[in-house]
Amino acid sequence: MARQSGGAGAPKAPAPLPGARLAPRGGTAGHLVKAALLAVSVGVAVWAAIPLAQAGNWIGLAAVAAVTALVFWIYLSKRHIPAKYLLPGVLLLIAFQVVPVLYTIGTSVTNYGDGHRGTKEQAIAQIEAASVAQDEGAGDYVLTLAARGDAATGELVFLLTGDDGRVLAGDADGLEPVPDASTGPTGKVTAADGYTLLTAAEAGERSEEISEMAVPAQEGTGIRASGLSAAYEGRATRVYDAGCDCVTDTSTGEVYTADDERGAFYSEDGRRLSQGWRVGVGADNYARVVTDPGIASSFFSILGWNVVFAAGTTLGVFVLGLSVALAMHTRRPLRGRTAYRLLLVLPYAMPAFAMMLLWRDMFNADFGLINRMLGTDVDWLGGTSTARAAALTINIWLGFPYMFLIATGALQAIPRELVQAARIDGAGAWQAFRNVTLPLLMVAMAPVLIATFAFNFNNFNAIWLTTEGGPFPSDSPMAGTTDLLITYTYRLAFGGQSAQYGYAAAISVFIFLIVTLISYLSLRRSAALEEVNR
Repeated sequence: MARQSGGAGAPKAPAPLPGARLAPRGGTAGHLVKAALLAVSVGVAVWAAIPLAQAGNWIGLAAVAAVTALVFWIYLSKRHIPAKYLLPGVLLLIAFQVVPVLYTIGTSVTNYGDGHRGTKEQAIAQIEAASVAQDEGAGDYVLTLAARGDAATGELVFLLTGDDGRVLAGDADGLEPVPDASTGPTGKVTAADGYTLLTAAEAGERSEEISEMAVPAQEGTGIRASGLSAAYEGRATRVYDAGCDCVTDTSTGEVYTADDERGAFYSEDGRRLSQGWRVGVGADNYARVVTDPGIASSFFSILGWNVVFAAGTTLGVFVLGLSVALAMHTRRPLRGRTAYRLLLVLPYAMPAFAMMLLWRDMFNADFGLINRMLGTDVDWLGGTSTARAAALTINIWLGFPYMFLIATGALQAIPRELVQAARIDGAGAWQAFRNVTLPLLMVAMAPVLIATFAFNFNNFNAIWLTTEGGPFPSDSPMAGTTDLLITYTYRLAFGGQSAQYGYAAAISVFIFLIVTLISYLSLRRSAALEEVNR
């Protein structure tokens, strides 16, 4: 007969030791913290879901719902203990690394940029609105200039007050009512939630943008500014015909036919309308780097200097930092050793951007400290070789204290007995350093050197705050002789007369692949150094 659990023959549980207390599985405070964090997760999910739902972005909404469900499933379960610690880091990695990389790759295969920002329908509306000519008896509006966000850089908006006192907000996408706007006696808007009203000075600085802006209104009509206080509605002289998928200029009779592969309207002689739409172009942006002679020469020239800059900076900070660390790493008494070390790390402790601006002024040709100290009259930032030398000097000066700290720690971890044994065996000081100290140092410092190279390959501030990529050749105003690929990409996307986001994204992908390849090969190479410890 089976023995019943808890019967006389069942083994008894061992009694707890005197004074011992059973550890609670979970405290009330822990449950409260977990509930609070889950409530925050729900709040963030709702905050993200509302604009996604309003925009009809169902894929994004589904992603938010899936992530929220995953968080609750992981943290409300008594299992999945490792996942509770890994999930926050994985989500942040996906949000701030994987998603931007995928978005950049997606942008790189499009013609996204100035003149190719929206859909085809938006481009047609902008073409018609931009060709508006005022008709007799057309509607007039009292104009108040505003912006979404910052007055100088935010999206320009026309706040239009009609004869009935109703206020409309107009931008490149069309008109929308502003029900909570306040107006003065003349009809000018005095306050409107969500909009920054421009002063006369701010409007004057954006006068060219104001004069070119056109707001799509009804079919075939648009609204344009007449000065800074009035606007008019007129009829478009360029009209779209869906039957032929073309735009006809009624004033000249010229016809522009849509080219859906290139995302623009073209005339028979190849001229295109400035407004286009966003389309996929495949690998065209990548092919431009190789097939376009002007772009190819600039790209490979910049790439060569980029590698020299990153490698030169890495070698310079390593040699200088290690040399100073070896000078400080001595058994002989050195008076003021702590003060010396403090002075050596000062460049690393100072704000880098402020130091770069200070160094830029020191290299100034007219009043710079360098010329005054040397008694020279050199335009340091005006010549290619001198500007590159200045950029390397500044970057090495800013970076060597960090390498000094790393080398100091690595040297203190190396037993002195190893060097002494090598000296006893007849090795000289240089042989002992090269065959004993340096290999042991590289085990600790190789990953740091790889990270230093990768960082300086994309060191935007080091160039932009000192030389701004210049000097520029007369035949290449977009590619300077001290430009890195990252500063060249920035100028293509934001700093030029026309933004080329798709092409800039393709250059960013090239940068990513180059840095990844170099880092991978360097890590493979540095793995061999670990053999010295085995």
